[in-house]
Amino acid sequence: MQQFFIGYSKINLIHIFCISVRYNLRMKYTYQYKALPITEQKLELNLWLRTCQYWYNRQLGDRFDWWKRNGCYINACPLICHLPELRENPNYYSQKKYLPELKTDLVTVGWSSELLDFSRVPANTLQEVCKRVDRAFDRFLSGDSNNKRSGKPRFKSAERFRSIVLEGAGLELHSCSLGGKYLFLKMPKLGLLKVRMHRDIPVGATAKQVQLIKKADGWYVNLRLDAPTVPMNHDGVVFNWDSALGMDAVLHESDYLATSDGEKLPSIKSFRKSQKRLAKVSNRKATKRKGSRSRRKLAKREAREHQRIARARRDHAFKTAHKVIKTGKTVFFYENLNLKGLSKRNAVKQDEQGKYLPNGQAAKSGLNKSWNDAAFGQFFTILEYIAAKAGAVAIGVNPAYTSQLLAYRDEFIFTDCSIRKYWDEIENIWVDRDINAAINIKRVGLGEFPTINRRKGKIVVGHSTTNSTLKEVISTLRSLEKPTLYAKH
Repeated sequence: MQQFFIGYSKINLIHIFCISVRYNLRMKYTYQYKALPITEQKLELNLWLRTCQYWYNRQLGDRFDWWKRNGCYINACPLICHLPELRENPNYYSQKKYLPELKTDLVTVGWSSELLDFSRVPANTLQEVCKRVDRAFDRFLSGDSNNKRSGKPRFKSAERFRSIVLEGAGLELHSCSLGGKYLFLKMPKLGLLKVRMHRDIPVGATAKQVQLIKKADGWYVNLRLDAPTVPMNHDGVVFNWDSALGMDAVLHESDYLATSDGEKLPSIKSFRKSQKRLAKVSNRKATKRKGSRSRRKLAKREAREHQRIARARRDHAFKTAHKVIKTGKTVFFYENLNLKGLSKRNAVKQDEQGKYLPNGQAAKSGLNKSWNDAAFGQFFTILEYIAAKAGAVAIGVNPAYTSQLLAYRDEFIFTDCSIRKYWDEIENIWVDRDINAAINIKRVGLGEFPTINRRKGKIVVGHSTTNSTLKEVISTLRSLEKPTLYAKH
């Protein structure tokens, strides 16, 4: 790979973030650019994508067929069975051996009689598809590093298989046009691919891999880079009250995030704002005949609407993360939320006769939509990435009881979600619910939150360290003239 030395510029809208972050190591991340292929290159890329899709489904079908023929129940055997072909369980290496044979002649697709030429696709790209199948099947059988098993892999349609990967020899950042507006990638069997360089590549970054993605508005290029200049050493980060910042996910009216400094950041609600326009296009598409030209045109419009919503949400997440980083703090504590459980449907209720009873799902559906539209999981991942590049740390903490307990007194005040403010007659201050929760999250991260237990259904406060942060919390709350101040843009 060739190193490319260009100046650094800030994060933009359609940049996607890091693949992996490791402390005290070189940082690996991805920059995304808009590709501008010519007509011949578009046809070739579409052929590559179709061939890789067929190769993926063929390998997956081969594995399912082996398990179906060789699998047997533990407690019983079928009375009638057939003798399967004696061969080993298909894996990455055994399936990869088929590639030289497939490249010798055209491959005929069984159901459509389509002819595919495997020799036109780079060898590393086809081998990466083998890795993709092996990884999906392995997670289905044995699970990932956290022993969490994925669902059964499914065959990919043209809409679900949209990316191919190129790496190895013949791939390099070839040249840059005058003015720095365009970049040319030299790719095997494709030539020079023109790329719109809307942002510069960091100094000293090395391109390790290129991923081509077909989206609703054209082709995009993901440059997977390795940059030694990005600071990744966090040994000098100090954990104290002045250097830490707590954040609470609000999701109330137009509020998105509350910080322990008394600041509230607004939400964007990109899906809420666009759902009427999206529903109009979706309803029109549903009335068209499947396979018709008008339905395909409306499907493309629908995809573009979804793309605008996702891009607006990601842009808001990046801008909010940068605004949080600019506070000058070096340690950021956020809620480690169970987002899958928060957006889960309510349990079904039935009476003795089996009749379904109201379970509050109609109201819960709107809340689930708001949680998914806020995309806090995506925001916290982006925050970790931005903080790592700035030499800071973002850590998720357990948010249990942080929104109920008063931050400067061991007393449960905000037991009902309708209580948004609390007037303390002893201290003569207004306490905002969300800012109070953000301060408690900061206390949890610093180990200053009291121990809370449940005994016979009652909440009991155990070991308390409230007095150690009493002055700081009172000082923060008194400095807020209006607890719901918004950040200035």
